[in-house]
Amino acid sequence: MDSNIDASIKTHFATLQDPRSEVNRKHKLLDIIVIAIIAVICGANDWEAVEGFAQSKEAWLKTFLELPNGIPSHDTFWRLFRWLDAEQFRVCFSNWIAAVSRVTRGQVIAIDGKTLRRSFDKGFGKEAIHMVSAWAAANHLVLGQEKVAEKSNEITAIPKLLQLLDVQGCLVTIDAMGCQTEIAQTVVEQGADYLLALKKNQEKLYDDVVLLFDDLEASGFRAYPHDYAKTVDKNHGRLEIRRAWTISDPELIRGLRGAKNWANLQTVVKVQTERRLGTEVTVECRYYLSSCTHLKARELLDSVRAHWSIENSLHWVLDIAFREDESRLRKDHSAENFAVLRRFAVSLLKQDTSVRAGIQNKRLRAGWDQDYLLRLISPLFS
Repeated sequence: MDSNIDASIKTHFATLQDPRSEVNRKHKLLDIIVIAIIAVICGANDWEAVEGFAQSKEAWLKTFLELPNGIPSHDTFWRLFRWLDAEQFRVCFSNWIAAVSRVTRGQVIAIDGKTLRRSFDKGFGKEAIHMVSAWAAANHLVLGQEKVAEKSNEITAIPKLLQLLDVQGCLVTIDAMGCQTEIAQTVVEQGADYLLALKKNQEKLYDDVVLLFDDLEASGFRAYPHDYAKTVDKNHGRLEIRRAWTISDPELIRGLRGAKNWANLQTVVKVQTERRLGTEVTVECRYYLSSCTHLKARELLDSVRAHWSIENSLHWVLDIAFREDESRLRKDHSAENFAVLRRFAVSLLKQDTSVRAGIQNKRLRAGWDQDYLLRLISPLFS
């Protein structure tokens, strides 16, 4: 396995600078990183648990790591990841993911943010960290992350994240916060299409799109050329009916106020969700902008649903299985770097289909079953 480590980890972490002084490098940088990844996969949620896992697996770890001075202490892990350049660390992980995974053309890449709720430090005036992630909905992979700068928001972080990724031929989906002309331009420049949730933060354009679909409905759906799709789902006594209408007529799109400011705007979308539970009925309408012309209403409706997998398959998992919101790491880069480890662990655990279990039980099994753990981490070394 040593040669594989050389080919994989050393290649993608070659640019990562060790923040320690020469005299304090008792343990190799890559040894520490690999141990941290594996320990987090196996259930470690803090540095004490990382050290405890490594101590229990020292003989096994020595079969593929050098460990010239044994297992690092939890203080060593904490100090290293506290001072490790977080941006370099994120980039290395993104490069690694790109090398071991394949994102198919046309796949939905959902972008959304999540706050690490206990990463604030009132004593030093530090706000809680907010991380924006790019999630490959079909592959269940975190393709990359970007920290939102303090006193800023996701609007500035999303373009930086997109520029790190290879999303050519994919469909990038973002909620209303990311419905910005600059973000649409960045998506198009990266060779991808966009599907952006449109809300009243784009006042004139929003009003015109709503009016366009209202006119279409008032005419009995005869006024304008359009496409239509409908899906029906029944689950636990609840009935959900989703309908989508799309308009891609170039003349109608050009007539929308502000449309010329949106890179390659080709299609506007209305999605209506009707939920029935007993006698209670709720109806919600949402609107979207897209650069797509090749996708029909049904495909765009499916893409809207796929976007929310970032909430259900990533953010919810981070909170429930990894207890992210309970983590009190906050010094320097420690919280941000541990967040990257968690997201990488989610990606590896999601790739496994050999065990039918939730993420928490997969983490437990990885800690108990060495053969299963080897299957999980094999992408790291190939």
